[in-house]
Amino acid sequence: MFKVTILGFDQAYASAITGALDLFALAGVTWQRMQGIPPTPYFDVQIATLNQQPVRCINQLELVSHVAIEAVKQTDLLLIPTIGGVLHHVIDNNRALLPYIRYHYEKGADIASNCSGAFLLAESGILDGKQATTHWGYAEQFTKRYPKVKLSPEKMITSDLNIYCSGGGMAWFDLALLLIERYCGHDVATTTAKAHVIDLARGGQAAYANIRSKKYHQDPEILAVQEWLEAHYSEPIQITQISALVNLSPRTLNRRFKLATEQNPLEYLQGIRIEAAKKLLEKSSDSPQRIVNKVGYDDLSSFTRLFNKHTGLSPSQYAKKFKR
Repeated sequence: MFKVTILGFDQAYASAITGALDLFALAGVTWQRMQGIPPTPYFDVQIATLNQQPVRCINQLELVSHVAIEAVKQTDLLLIPTIGGVLHHVIDNNRALLPYIRYHYEKGADIASNCSGAFLLAESGILDGKQATTHWGYAEQFTKRYPKVKLSPEKMITSDLNIYCSGGGMAWFDLALLLIERYCGHDVATTTAKAHVIDLARGGQAAYANIRSKKYHQDPEILAVQEWLEAHYSEPIQITQISALVNLSPRTLNRRFKLATEQNPLEYLQGIRIEAAKKLLEKSSDSPQRIVNKVGYDDLSSFTRLFNKHTGLSPSQYAKKFKR
C-alpha cells in the first residue's frame, strides 16, 4: 500500500485536502463496491501538520490532523494543497514546514502541489530549474518571486522528475488521478474517475485565463495607445495609424510599447480581440463567423488558429464549454 501524506496548514483550501484524501483513499474501493467486487485499497492517506495541530481552513472548517509532520519519516507522496489566504502571509507563517518538504524530497518521495501550493514548493527551493505550474492568475507574481523556476501557467499539470504541480484551485482531482495512474496503472485511474464521475484529463488552463492588460507602467503615451486600442479593436488598424496618435515613429512605438507591456502593439491588439471573442462566444447566439467579424477579423480560419494558440480550443469548442 502506498503512503500519501497531505501537508496541512492554516488558510489552506479544505476541498484540496479532503477531496484528495477521498480520491486516494477510495481508489480501488468505490468502483469495486459498485461492481460487487471485494475492495482493494491502494493508498494509506494521512493529514500531517506541525505538532499535529488542527488545520483551520480558509472556509473556517477545522480539520483534525492524523499525525505530526515531524513524526513522518517516510512517505511515497507528499501533497501540498492550495493556499487560500494571502500568499505572502501564509508562506511567512509556515516557514517551519519548508525543511520537511526538502527532507522528503531528498528522501526520494514524490512531491506534488496543487494551485498556489506551488509557492510553498518554490519557497523550499526544490523547484529551482524545474518545470512547474500554478493558477494562471498567480503566474506573473510567481515568476517575479521565483525567476529560477520554469513556469508553464498554460498547463494544467507539470511533472519534472519526482515533482508534480497542478494549476487551478480545483485541479486537485486532475493531479490525484495522474498520481493514481502513476502508482496503480491506467485501469485503476480510469475506474476511479468513472466511479466519481469526473474527467480523466481536462487539458490545459489556457481556456480559463484572462489575457491581462498590462497597464502598471509609467509611459503616458503607451497608456493612451492601450486605451485607444481597447476602444477601437473592432476596426481595421495599422501600426502607422497607432503611432500617429501619439506622434511617435512606428519603430519608437514598438520599442516603448514592448518595454512597457512586454508585448508589441499587434500582440496586445490580438489579446484584446481574443478576450472580446471569448465574451461573445459565452453569451451571444451569433455564428462564429459573425463573432469574428465583430472583433475585427474577416478570415474565420486564421482567427481560429490564433484563438486556438491562446486558449487551446477552437471558437466552437470554447462556446460549447463556456456558453451560458
